[in-house]
Amino acid sequence: MSGGLYSTEKNDFDQTLDLKKIKPYGDTMNDGKTQLSFTLPVPAGDEAIEAAKQLLKKMGFENPQVVFHKELTEGYTFFNCYGSCTHTVDFTSIHVPKVEGTKWDMHETDEFIRENIGRPLVVVGASTGTDAHTVGIDAIMNMKGFAGHYGLERYDMIEAHNLGSQVPNEEFIAKAIELKADALLVSQTVTQKDVHIKNLIELVEMLEAEGLRDKVILACGGPRISHELAKELGYDAGFGMNTYADDVASFVAQEFVRRKNK
Repeated sequence: MSGGLYSTEKNDFDQTLDLKKIKPYGDTMNDGKTQLSFTLPVPAGDEAIEAAKQLLKKMGFENPQVVFHKELTEGYTFFNCYGSCTHTVDFTSIHVPKVEGTKWDMHETDEFIRENIGRPLVVVGASTGTDAHTVGIDAIMNMKGFAGHYGLERYDMIEAHNLGSQVPNEEFIAKAIELKADALLVSQTVTQKDVHIKNLIELVEMLEAEGLRDKVILACGGPRISHELAKELGYDAGFGMNTYADDVASFVAQEFVRRKNK
């Protein structure tokens, strides 16, 4: 009896990994188990829970469950939910544009600049526009860096200037001209209604109008930034989550030498 039960349970769970049809992994391979959170503009109650479940079904989830809900304020309810995703993606067909180059640590980048450029690179960074958050630009620029990765101020062969937050694009460009910057770094941390996109595009247009775009290496970074998006907006590189000063410094040094050799 136990052998038959074991056989049935075993057959209920597909353990085969098919990279052409991957789905979320919860307890077992291919079970599709997913956790997600969202807010609905309705008062808390049974009707709200049912609305959340119906929405999950329309998203393609089987056996939707609301495991927690709370009225945030009158007429708005927050939900934590579980469900089994029915959709799959072909992992083998995915191609994500990435920053080209080799990632080095601080000492390797310093040595590369010393041997191939012969002078410190001038890098100017800021959180531009209305962005008041410096956590991103500080992680890249400040000497102490972040998570064990030293910031650009610590590099011997990089002259780093951190202008802080809420820097208008006009002031950013003026400072870059004054310091004869080789590279400009723009951080966009917290944004609403895609205002960061407008701000990033505005900077590129202003640099082009001043005839400076091709004279500087232009990079942007932040939690909503990807290399693909950055390239679409006219930047040379984009640095998103889990990237550090190492990534930025390596790219800037290698890109500078590539341009010099051309």
